[in-house]
Amino acid sequence: MVENSPSPLPERAIYGFVLFLGSRFGFFLYCLWAFIPEEWLHSIGLTYWPQKYWALAVPMYFLVFLVVFIVVLFGVNMSSTAPLDSVDNITDVYAQSQSTEGCHKGGVPRLKDVSISEVNKMFYLSPKM
Repeated sequence: MVENSPSPLPERAIYGFVLFLGSRFGFFLYCLWAFIPEEWLHSIGLTYWPQKYWALAVPMYFLVFLVVFIVVLFGVNMSSTAPLDSVDNITDVYAQSQSTEGCHKGGVPRLKDVSISEVNKMFYLSPKM
């Protein structure tokens, strides 16, 4: 019987450790290939390697892809968000609003629907002093 535990199963732990060691070994080989001159690699018989250009190009391409992905993801989320006067923001009588009467001071309130007007008040309106 599997016990409810936050720790991974022994098989998953072994796989994770092997992947950890493999990634460290791969990074070590990458650093060796990137920093050792071509003549030294040729002298020990290692002649079929990619150009040193790719030692910098692949990480830079990955970083550019990551930045473009984040910008596109932000743009898609902003374009797919309904405007405040949209019909999609209308709720019905079955939507429960957030109430603070059953909550202790400093406690976590119960999970309820929060209307868009309350969210806008919290985020965009400055508190009155």
